[in-house]
Formats: sequence, structure tokens, C-alpha cells
Amino acid sequence: MASWNRRKHLDSVTTRHAHSALKPTLGWHHLIGLGVGGIVGTGIYTLTGVGAGLAGPGVMLSFVIAGLVCACAALAYTEMATMIPMAGSAYTYSYVALGEMLAWIVGWTLILEYTVVCSVVAVGWAGYAAGVIKSAGWPVPQALLAGPLDGGIVNVPAIVIALAVAALLALGSRESVTVNLILVVVKLVALGVFVTLALPAFDANNFTPFAPYGYGATEVDGAKHGVMAAAAIIFFAFYGFDAVSTAAEEARNPGRDLKIGIVGSMVMCALIYMVVAAAALGGSNYRDLAASSEPLALVLRNLNHPLAATLIGAAAVIALPTVIMAFMYGQSRIFFVMARDGLLPQRLSAVHPRFGTPVLMTMVTGFIVAAIAGFVPLKNIAEVANAGTLIAFIAVAVCMLVMRVKAPNQQRLFKTPLPWIVGPAGIIGCVYLFNSLPLVTMQLCLGWNVVGLLVYWAYAQHQSVLGQA
Repeated sequence: MASWNRRKHLDSVTTRHAHSALKPTLGWHHLIGLGVGGIVGTGIYTLTGVGAGLAGPGVMLSFVIAGLVCACAALAYTEMATMIPMAGSAYTYSYVALGEMLAWIVGWTLILEYTVVCSVVAVGWAGYAAGVIKSAGWPVPQALLAGPLDGGIVNVPAIVIALAVAALLALGSRESVTVNLILVVVKLVALGVFVTLALPAFDANNFTPFAPYGYGATEVDGAKHGVMAAAAIIFFAFYGFDAVSTAAEEARNPGRDLKIGIVGSMVMCALIYMVVAAAALGGSNYRDLAASSEPLALVLRNLNHPLAATLIGAAAVIALPTVIMAFMYGQSRIFFVMARDGLLPQRLSAVHPRFGTPVLMTMVTGFIVAAIAGFVPLKNIAEVANAGTLIAFIAVAVCMLVMRVKAPNQQRLFKTPLPWIVGPAGIIGCVYLFNSLPLVTMQLCLGWNVVGLLVYWAYAQHQSVLGQA
């Protein structure tokens, strides 16, 4: 069989090998916390303003559209995760349904997604940390608080947070997601306070005109505006539930826990986003939100709640490490499974006998994220993560449909309702959102995958475990 078409069998995928088997220590509440930790982060605190600048009050519809597309993807993910309860997420599903080369492309794309997200969020957290350091009067030079293109030499706080999260993940999955769960509760309480204070000042006049830039994605001053353009960017705020599927091998009861974790975190976050966005837009003009880097805090200050505004800012600082944790967890597991399959060096797939985690791969992941966050400018490539996620979502929906044809009698602990409607709807929605992204984003994504194919042809296809069988 040609290397590009080599496929894993379902039975072989679910076989655990002692030296590289992850410990099943996570319950459904850990998985919901992981999903919410990844989803409720920078998106809720900043993208409300970004989306308002692109779509006006119509950003409410953008949230609905992005949420519906993600819901279709989440249902497909849940079916595949419960049928193949092993680490690897979209990469593993693609290896079974679509073949080795397409699985490599999906895995390579996920590496880009998770790396960019972790690095961008680490830099964002470092910005808050730098503010605290300066206000405290600590004698830390500016050269150590920013990267080379931001007026400094190296962004030390970004490196520190990336390595700290990696170290926590290496010590144990249960321990790290328990810390994540505690931090998630803190930021949900903060958002509850925001809604409680902002809703009484709701003004329906702030929703007129509803869609000042139209409903499609059209060029305005060199940038795409409109409801769909905002949906393509806001999409960043919703993904994170896919990180839950990478924990499949570590779930104590995959059939139950994965269903609750993926669908539960997606539904919970969709409701949170809609309520928070409505309160923010009702409490302030969309132009003011678009001009602010901290729109929720701005609303509270405008409503004469300065202390609450400060607390919201503090909650944002707490929120960011949970996002890094969720995505670095996902990235290390994707790396881990690709190494276990031989597509990356196999020695990286060893599991620590005491901690039950891939310590070496987790720390390699942490060092990669730290290096990028510390030295590389990220402002112009953050949206590439959206492109990578959309590709992964399309792949999972296709896998779900392919397996419905190839293995119709395979046990499915969760079945996607109306699969031949939900699956194609998710695929079409993701393709449309991908097309609504800026052209440079699509070009960067294409370039990354061209490099990935070269790596596959030069190295991975020859080292593949399936190829040596």
C-alpha cells in the first residue's frame, strides 16, 4: 500500500502499549474544566471589542454563526472521540479514516494551531505581568519584558509562564487540570459579576444600526468587515473543546466523560459568550468597545464601577494561563501520538513511570512555545491558528461521515444526530469561514502545510511504524 494511503485499523488504535500508555485519571468535571479553560480566555475579554469593530452590534449574530459551526464540529468530535478513545484527536481519527498522509497534514496543522495559540497567549499574559512589575517598581529592565521587535531583547515573563505551565503538565494530568478547574471557577465568577452589573444599564438603542458593515465579508479600508468576517475571527473564541478530545486516552470513563466534556463545555461557553456580549453591547456603544483593548473593563468604568473593572482585569490575568494549559496539553498529546506512530522520533513518546505523562515531550513542547513567545513577533500570525483549527474541524466531520460508511456497525457510545446534515453543515460552515479569513492568513497556512509535506516525504513516511510493519 502506498505510504500516503496507509491506515490504522480501529482495533490497533485502541491497543495500549505499556511503555507509552497514558494513565486514565480524568473525570468529566476535569474535562469540562479543560474545555472551558481553553474556550473562556482571551476571546471573552478582548474579542467582543474586536468583533464589534468588524460587525457592529451584528457581532451578536457572528457569535451565533461561529457557535453553530463549532457545535456541528463538536458533535462530530464527540462521536469520533467515544468511538476511538485514544490520544491524538483529529490526527488519530484521520489516520483511521483518511490515511497516513492526510493524518500527517492534520497533525502538522494542529501543531501550528496549538503552538501559535500558546505563544500568543503567553505574550498577552506577559503584557499584564510587565504592567504589574512596573507598577510595583521592581528594577527589571524593559529589554527583558518584550521581544526584539517590541522594543526589548527577550520577553522573560512569556518564557517563564510557558515553562511553568509545561512543568505543571509534566507533573501529572490530574494535578494540572485540577488547578485549571479552580482557575476556571474564578474567572466564571468574575464574568458573573460583570453581567450582574452591566445588564441593568442595558440600552436597546446601542443595537442600532445592527449591521453597519453588512452581513457578508467585504473589504473596507483593506480589511474584511461584516458579520461573517467577524465570525471568522470570533471563531478563535470558541475553539478549545477540541483539546478535550486529546484527553480521550486519559479519561476514566471515555464513553460518559468525553460526551459530557466536549458537548458540555461547548454549550456552557456558547451561553456565556451570548450573555456577556449582550451585556457589553447593551451597556456601551460598539465603537467604544472596538477602540478598547479591555472592552469589559471599559463598560464597567463607564457605568461607574471602577473597582469591578479592576477585578475584571485581574480575572483576565488569571484566565490566560488556563488557555495556555489547555492548548499546551493538546499540543503535547498530538506530538506524543505522532511520535508513538513513528512520524516523529519515537523516544519522545515514553511515559514517565511515576507521573504517567509524556514528560520529555511535554517539556519539549514547553521549550518550543517559550522560545517563540520570547523572541518571535506574533501579531501578524495569530489568525493562522483559526485557519489550522478550521482545517482540523473539516477533517473530523469528514472522518465521522467516512466511518459511518466504512464501519456502520461499529459501537458508537455517542451518535451525532442527523449526521448527514450536521456533518456537511459543519464542513460547509468551516469552508466559508476559512474563505472569510484575511488572504495573508490563508497564504501562511498554505506555506506551513507545504513545509509539512516536505518533512513527511523526506522523513516521516520512512519512519512510520505502519511502514515498518
